[in-house]
Amino acid sequence: MRRNALLTPLTLLLLGSASALGDERNRFADVLALQEAVHQAIERAEPSIACILVSRSDKYRAYDTILPRQPGQLGRFDARSALRSVDKDSPESQAIQRLDLSNPDNVPEAYGSGIVLDSEKGLILTLAHVIRNATKIYVRLPGGIGSWADIHASDPRSDLAVLRLIERKPNLKTLKLGDGSKLRKGDFILSLSNPFAAGFRDGSPSSSWGIVSNLRRRATGVLTDDVSTTERNAKLPLYCFNTLIQTDTRMNLGCSGGALLNLEGELVGLTSSLAGIAGGETPGGFGVPLDDGMRRIINVLLRGEEVEYGFLGVYLERADQILEGYVRISSLVDKGPAVQGGIRGPIYRGGFPMRNRFRSEPGDYILSINGTPIHNNDDLFLAVGLQQAGTTIRVEVSQSPVRPGQGQIHQVKLTKFPSVPSPSLGPLIASNRPRARGGLRVDWSSVVLPLEQFIPEGVVIREVLPGSAAEKARLRPDLIIKKVNGQEISTPAEFYREMEKANGLVEITYDTLRGGNESRVTIKVN
Repeated sequence: MRRNALLTPLTLLLLGSASALGDERNRFADVLALQEAVHQAIERAEPSIACILVSRSDKYRAYDTILPRQPGQLGRFDARSALRSVDKDSPESQAIQRLDLSNPDNVPEAYGSGIVLDSEKGLILTLAHVIRNATKIYVRLPGGIGSWADIHASDPRSDLAVLRLIERKPNLKTLKLGDGSKLRKGDFILSLSNPFAAGFRDGSPSSSWGIVSNLRRRATGVLTDDVSTTERNAKLPLYCFNTLIQTDTRMNLGCSGGALLNLEGELVGLTSSLAGIAGGETPGGFGVPLDDGMRRIINVLLRGEEVEYGFLGVYLERADQILEGYVRISSLVDKGPAVQGGIRGPIYRGGFPMRNRFRSEPGDYILSINGTPIHNNDDLFLAVGLQQAGTTIRVEVSQSPVRPGQGQIHQVKLTKFPSVPSPSLGPLIASNRPRARGGLRVDWSSVVLPLEQFIPEGVVIREVLPGSAAEKARLRPDLIIKKVNGQEISTPAEFYREMEKANGLVEITYDTLRGGNESRVTIKVN
């Protein structure tokens, strides 16, 4: 796209609307000033836009010398070393050369864009579906900069991922972060990304511009009505719940993971070719907004950690069963956060709701979360889901359908959302996991909810290291740890803190999921 022609439609619009008696020269000067602002925004952002070259071939295994790897550790591919052992004119030699993503002449198997967010650590933000099931990843930046990359962290639920360049590159440029929540319909917006047909060889991103067409949109063609709300919510990514920016900027394959910029050159969203993914033939595209909720998720991924989404522990009435514009609890998860926070409703017990003998009234209406009005079930799911496990939120409820601000406020500490793995979304990857203590890694007990209909007290064992003191003591995954040295624990952070405080030997009190068989064992803390 020629930059001098970038704002031609806008130029005609402004000139055409000028008064016949006005000074057209001043009008044109204003347009040129806007065009210059666009030029500067693109020039500032361009060095931070990466093209992501992805291979999902299993042929690399024959040439990998460092095995086994941890999830996300994909490593380099040394084509020169692999070629030394084969005849240069053989079919195998040609196959090896095609596997080399660092060669600009090779067409990648899959493709996307990314954004430099940490220059010192070489961290690149992209969308998780771009690198799903990757066996090798090569990142190419403007100016001939390139490196193989590992997956630092990937979160399929937000469709966000962070790559880490294996080779440290000096003078990487980061992109200034803006606030996607401030966008309004009609705002001018720029995009920088690497469309497949043009950008993978030189790493030079292509620019486009347009306006914000709409806000809080959802991806099309992926929602289903044949499952319950709870089951559906557990399997779908966040962009299915009215999070997306819709824009008329042109987006082709390869644009996913690129930058949406405001006129100041700040990152306000990530481009996504969701129309193509969902099967729609629509002009323009969508973007994941860089608002407070997404920034919290990105910060977790930049640390290489798992995103632990908040869970309130409520089942909701279907929208066609209650007054339009309201959300009502049908039942509560036994021993869940909502119950602990004093919210009213029947307790759900394995297939049917049971009235709590102390609370015979029907479920509360949920009016707002942290002051944000809740008008439908997806509003609630998103407002809670964008908070992290362990966060205390303000839940406004009422026994009747009244306006937000007229209900009763409850302080509720969220637990972890019990997400259901979905092969279509790809695996969760976290390179920075908690250090095992005594050979144990644990998780929030709410993650057992798909198997049980209540939340046990304590934390659930998720991993027992082979040969560890925990394995020798016959501790196993899915047991519930209730106490460490007599101290009750309810979160993984409390478990690791108590284990860290222990000196040498530590007594662990544990139980099965169903309870009633509490046991104690003493192990050595390593």
